[in-house]
Amino acid sequence: MSLRARLLAVVLALMVVALVAAGWATHVALRSFLIDRVDRDLREAPFPAAVGFGPGPAGPGPGSRVDPGLPPGAIVEIRAADGTVLVRRDVRESGQSARTLPAAVPSGYSTVEVAGGGEYRVLSRGEGDGGGFPRRDALLPTGGALLVGIPLSDVNDTLRRLLLIEIAVGVVTLAGLTLLALWLVRLGLRPLERMGTTADAIAAGDLSRRVDDDDPRTEVGRLGRTLNAMLGRIEESFDERRASEERLRRFVADASHELQTPLTSVRGYAELFRRGGADDPEDLQTIMRRIEAEAARMGVLVDDLLLLARLDQGRPLDLRPLDLAEIAGELAADARVVEPGRPITVRDDGPVMVRGDDLRLRQVVGNLLSNARAHTPPGAAVTVTTTARDGEAVVEVADTGPGLAPEHAARVFERFFRADPSRARTSGGSGLGLSIVAAIAEAHGGRAEVTSAPGEGAAFRLVLPLADAAEDGDPVPAPPPPPSP
Repeated sequence: MSLRARLLAVVLALMVVALVAAGWATHVALRSFLIDRVDRDLREAPFPAAVGFGPGPAGPGPGSRVDPGLPPGAIVEIRAADGTVLVRRDVRESGQSARTLPAAVPSGYSTVEVAGGGEYRVLSRGEGDGGGFPRRDALLPTGGALLVGIPLSDVNDTLRRLLLIEIAVGVVTLAGLTLLALWLVRLGLRPLERMGTTADAIAAGDLSRRVDDDDPRTEVGRLGRTLNAMLGRIEESFDERRASEERLRRFVADASHELQTPLTSVRGYAELFRRGGADDPEDLQTIMRRIEAEAARMGVLVDDLLLLARLDQGRPLDLRPLDLAEIAGELAADARVVEPGRPITVRDDGPVMVRGDDLRLRQVVGNLLSNARAHTPPGAAVTVTTTARDGEAVVEVADTGPGLAPEHAARVFERFFRADPSRARTSGGSGLGLSIVAAIAEAHGGRAEVTSAPGEGAAFRLVLPLADAAEDGDPVPAPPPPPSP
């Protein structure tokens, strides 16, 4: 059964119960009111009954009629102490036969069934019960009783008429309320139907659809808001998945492209050797040197790929207290030896302690210095600054080279990304240096940043937690990096 049908059935059941309860209460209240009126008439009946027993045309004797003053069908009896009917009077209409009260009638007020007359309300009073019936006038014997009965036909007719009216009104009311409830249920479930339509569209692939009913003041609105939040997260997850798949495809394509060149060179030199290049010692030496160089280049690329794979898997790092300023100074000194003509300046505020992997941090700073030397003119100045600020250690390598365009700066830490459209490899790099910088920084709980503008140089920063803010323990598993190919 649908939710609409269940709601409508519950509403109808409640309405039927309410109408039946209201009708029953009305019926009971009206019957009680009418019976009270009959009892009032019975309380006032002894006087007209006495008149009927007095002298006159009616005269005493069984079966005579009493004078008017009692309603039609009324019966008045005087009974002896043993229950024998001494005198009976009644108020008959034309053609109506005489009626007799039952032999067993309790004292006081009671409702009895009279043969041929239906229900009667009877008041039975003895000599000592009072009620204004003089013994001398009524000739009430010692121990006898006066019984006055009034038919309840009018009361029952009124109640039957009320029942018919209640049934008719109840049916009309129920029909009207059914239509109103059906309209209200449809109106109330309309937002859920729209949610179902939205869900069908999302299931068909349209993840941008949202539920319009998000009013927090209503239950359906709160459900819609929660559903929209869930749909937003699902859409973000799918977007991240698509982006991850795209990065993976690009990564595989770039890795294949990077490996293709050295493999082609090795294959070419091997083919040259097979065709007789080994006959000339100088050619043989050239062939072996080039094969060795290309193999070394492939080795660097494979090592970088393996390092990135280990970092992606969150492999544990050998963390220990390290002075980041000391590492930066040593690697800057090494860079001066490699390129004596380049001005390299080192600035620090003293020791800057972090918990890190010494080999990996040296690799990061070395990659930043190598990147600055590879992408700036030989005379461009490089400044290495190590500082501690806001609970973080920062190593900044700034150069005065050509800088990066904003679109290139946003992608500079992507794997195999090169700002040079020609993707020149004259430097012999693998295109993974800055990607390794970002991955190692994230593995240490930090981050890599870049600030650059065309013609104004570039500043690359490694930001790590200070030692007192880092977790204790050695070694410590590296935090998992964000999804990457």
